[in-house]
Amino acid sequence: MSERRQTRGEHQKALAQKNKKKAPKASKSSAKTWLKRIVLTILIIGVVGLVGGAGVFAYYASTAPELNEDLLKDPVSSEFYDKNGEVFATIGAENRKYVTYDEIPEDMINAILATEDVRFFKHHGMDFYRLGGAILANFRDGFGAQGASTLTQQVVKNSFLQNEKKLKRKAQEAWLAFQLERKYSKEEIFEMYFNKMLMSGRVYGFGTAAQYFYGKELKDLSLDEEALLAGLVQRPNAYNPLKNPELAEKRRNTVLGLMYQHGKITKAEMEEAKKVDVQAGLADDATRQTFAGSKYDAFLDIVINELEENGDGTAMAEGIKVYTTLDPNAQQIVENIMNDDSNFPTEKIESGVAVVDTKTGQIQAVGGGRNYGNRGFNYADDLVMNHPGSTMKPLLDYGPAIEYLKWSTGQTLVDDPMKYTGTNQTITNWDGKYFGAMTARKALYASRNVPAVKTFKEVGADKAKEFIGRLGIDTENVVESDAIGGGNITLSPIQMAASYAAFGNNGVYTDPYSITKIVYRDGKSSKDYTPKSNVAMEEYTAYMVTDMLRDVVSNKPDASGTVANVSGLDIAGKTGTTNYSNDEFNKYNLPSTSVPDSWFAGYTTNYSIAIWSGYEKRSDPITTWDERRLPQHLFKDIMRDLSANIETERFKKPSSVVEATIEVGSSPLKLASDYTPSELRQTELFVRGTEPTEVSNEYQAPELSTPYNVSASLDLAGQSINISWEHDAILDPETDEPMPTTFEVSATREGGETVVLGTTESKGLTVGNTLEDGNYTISVVAIVDETRSEPGTTTFQITSMPDEDLETEDPDEPDIDQPTDPDQGNNGNNGDNGNHNGNHNGNNGNGNNGNNGNNGNNGNGGNNGNNNGTQPPVTPTDPAVPDDEDPDGE
Repeated sequence: MSERRQTRGEHQKALAQKNKKKAPKASKSSAKTWLKRIVLTILIIGVVGLVGGAGVFAYYASTAPELNEDLLKDPVSSEFYDKNGEVFATIGAENRKYVTYDEIPEDMINAILATEDVRFFKHHGMDFYRLGGAILANFRDGFGAQGASTLTQQVVKNSFLQNEKKLKRKAQEAWLAFQLERKYSKEEIFEMYFNKMLMSGRVYGFGTAAQYFYGKELKDLSLDEEALLAGLVQRPNAYNPLKNPELAEKRRNTVLGLMYQHGKITKAEMEEAKKVDVQAGLADDATRQTFAGSKYDAFLDIVINELEENGDGTAMAEGIKVYTTLDPNAQQIVENIMNDDSNFPTEKIESGVAVVDTKTGQIQAVGGGRNYGNRGFNYADDLVMNHPGSTMKPLLDYGPAIEYLKWSTGQTLVDDPMKYTGTNQTITNWDGKYFGAMTARKALYASRNVPAVKTFKEVGADKAKEFIGRLGIDTENVVESDAIGGGNITLSPIQMAASYAAFGNNGVYTDPYSITKIVYRDGKSSKDYTPKSNVAMEEYTAYMVTDMLRDVVSNKPDASGTVANVSGLDIAGKTGTTNYSNDEFNKYNLPSTSVPDSWFAGYTTNYSIAIWSGYEKRSDPITTWDERRLPQHLFKDIMRDLSANIETERFKKPSSVVEATIEVGSSPLKLASDYTPSELRQTELFVRGTEPTEVSNEYQAPELSTPYNVSASLDLAGQSINISWEHDAILDPETDEPMPTTFEVSATREGGETVVLGTTESKGLTVGNTLEDGNYTISVVAIVDETRSEPGTTTFQITSMPDEDLETEDPDEPDIDQPTDPDQGNNGNNGDNGNHNGNHNGNNGNGNNGNNGNNGNNGNGGNNGNNNGTQPPVTPTDPAVPDDEDPDGE
């Protein structure tokens, strides 16, 4: 029987089943293929990378500098330049005490090795085991517990290498470390490290540091002191016990812990050393002053701090050039004033001074303290824990109020008793008084506390914090007591000067800085330190605050900063004092007048200067007004000398600010009326568009007084009417001068009409007589700005004179001189019938033909001559003939 042939459908089904069974094998084979490819690719990449890396390493190593013993043993000097490009300091091997290996105490060696390179005597320059251990230690104990570089690498880095790309530098560093290990013994390399490392500021080497910080030789150091020095290398300025005792103590204890961990000391020794006060054994100022490396030590400290803050704290050991903002003239002025004891009211009171360029934020000069000499604590920069007092008011209160609420400088505020929100603590003013309603301007220049807190509350804490944040003042939160500078916020003089500078720079703020750039040893690589400026506030805010602060240094009553004024300069500024708590008064047994801090911050268009004064110990109080006003006196002297030979522009009012004369105390503000009293009229500043348009009606037009003592008369001939009166004028409320007054004079005939005789600004009027006979009432009305007074009156009668009653005046006859005997009188020369000097009938009253009284009743007969010609003329008489019978006139 023949086999049945498969149909097409059966054949395709069988083929599909066969392929289905083979599929997993094909898939498995494909996966294996791809895995092989990936592994092969990785191997190829690894080989290529290894070969390439080796090639790159070999190339970089071949370009490494040669080892130089002089560079290995001595620090590389760094140069510092002022703003004019002149070198003012060189820091390197100067004042360094070189110590040989056999002079180094064992505990000092152990402290350094435990901290920096515990396997130093086991590796050959590079320690890969230490690298991994350092990473783990930093995770376990916190950043900084251990460094990754060996001592050999650090010596190489600080002796030869430039600040280039890290890969090249690390390759060269590894190669040179290996070379160094081959050429020098471990002890020699350790000695290089020990004498080369930057310890703080301008102090190089552990031996120098022992003398600088403790005034001791190495052999005399205690364990805790050795541990502190060993910990400095990582961050020399941050771990300085003079400036940052808390950080220094923490670092010292870390070193002690590492020494115990690596079996260099016992647990008991570690715990005992940790108990020692980190500042207990520090040397005095006089000892440290011997290490001054610059005539501008206070400024150089600021520069070194800035290098540290920017991650270049150890770069000085590499030989860099630092270009600074130092103005040597300004620095010399500050130092001359700070070093003159006659400028200070007491022997121990201290001050910190910061001078900042108003426009750029560059630090021009600093005063670190009196007779400052590299002593560690710099009052211009390190004073960061003291409260600013009332110098915060423009920054936290009135500046934000103008910026966000568009307040006027005339905003009405009430100085009256109040308490901090949610407490029973009453806010008081320095004098214990309250002034009632006042403008924001006066509240600021008189430094009233209650209005400042009220202003802060109107602005709100969030907005106030935002405002000062744009002025470089960072704080987690602000509270009501910050409004008067007694809360959470603390400032250094440098930061305060920079913040105030924004008001004088049209609202533009720049972080204060002392370095413009640094150039590394290769002469090509550099780093720019110049910060960017930012608009911190509107122009109107900056100007309006400035204008209010002008009044602080004015001669206005209650102005708090008058002492700081410099004649001829446009200056704005603010005073500030802080207070002790009740607990501190009791703890230190202080007088009631005591304060811990006194401040003044002020600026022109060129310079912004902030000055703090107080004592090193908080328990030593400021108790007198001479001490309180010290910052103002120093400001005046420094600003005067700085500005002596340069042009200082005035602050310019922007177009966004307008003026208006308001009535003080009105709420909302209203324009002063014509009748607002002068003491309540004040011209204030407004953000354009917010000035008031409504005029106050609080004060009405004053009632005009009625003219009085009105009198009227006809001249003898009846040709004119003479009218006079008196009147009490109204005073102008702006000038306190009498207001222009017009008088209207009229006559009313009895039973008839009223006739206006005329107007005048005098208190008298003479008019021609055109009135008919009759009885008249004369009225005088005072008129001021269309306001009329009640009339002042008098009665008056006009009666015509008959023609026959009028005498006809004959013309004067010529005088006839009569001869006299030599021994006789002048025959009436003193009278001469009144013809001499135009006086009729006996001038000087000596009578007609009186001849010293003869024939004239002792001269009394000349009464008609007493009115100097004011009487009506009479007919002259003939001259008398001399009486020869009485030649002596007796």
